[in-house]
Amino acid sequence: MKIIPLDESLEKPFWNYVNQDPLHYYFFIVDWQQRRERTKILLAKEADKIEGMALIYADYIVQLRGNRKTVESLLSYVNLDRVELQAPIDCEDIILGKYLSNSPSSKHGLILMRLNKGEENLQVTNTPVRLGIEDAKNVVKIMAEADPEWWGDLTPETQRKTLETGFWLAIKQKGKLVSVGGTRFFDLASNISTVATDEHYRNRGHATSIVSGLVQEIFKHSPTAIIHVMRDNGPAFRAYSKVGFKPYRHYLLMRGERIKP
Repeated sequence: MKIIPLDESLEKPFWNYVNQDPLHYYFFIVDWQQRRERTKILLAKEADKIEGMALIYADYIVQLRGNRKTVESLLSYVNLDRVELQAPIDCEDIILGKYLSNSPSSKHGLILMRLNKGEENLQVTNTPVRLGIEDAKNVVKIMAEADPEWWGDLTPETQRKTLETGFWLAIKQKGKLVSVGGTRFFDLASNISTVATDEHYRNRGHATSIVSGLVQEIFKHSPTAIIHVMRDNGPAFRAYSKVGFKPYRHYLLMRGERIKP
């Protein structure tokens, strides 16, 4: 099996391959189109046929696709000391042979859920409002408190850029942000990247209202909405399912450090 970096000469077979299942290769497509200067894609080829691929973004985020043999070959070309890594769920033992999970809470089963336009069941019990860059500090606070393992390193500076380039909604109670969510619009599909609710305001329909508002806006731009949810996050899974999202793919998601020889 040959591992070859994607370049202009391989664009046609790359696009033919990923367009067979564009949601499975969503970030490969989006990052290669929108953030190519920070993106490296490796193709796994056998007898001139693509068997899978790896995405390396910003020298930290890694996504692997293919069967176990392909993932193992691709992983040998990933030489980062720290990673946030997504891979087929049946390749966990291969991944853990090279990277040690930072903590029990930094390794999860991950479900990709999808919703096509016309299949939505919008449920807005609390009307969300649009957020701006001036809300960055409060958004970071909610996200960091909701999941310190994954969002604890966020800063208002980085969040301002996200608010500026994306579309974010919030539920406010007496002027206080209690639930937030965001997306960015793409023609292929739009990914809801964040949904977070203050722990004191959960189980009140806020997350469902946020997701419904985001889906409503997404379908003005894209035919499909997608969202990723941790497999053990039952309340979030139920909230997304209420709006009409259905499971599409399962992955392993982890943050870890390279095992030293």
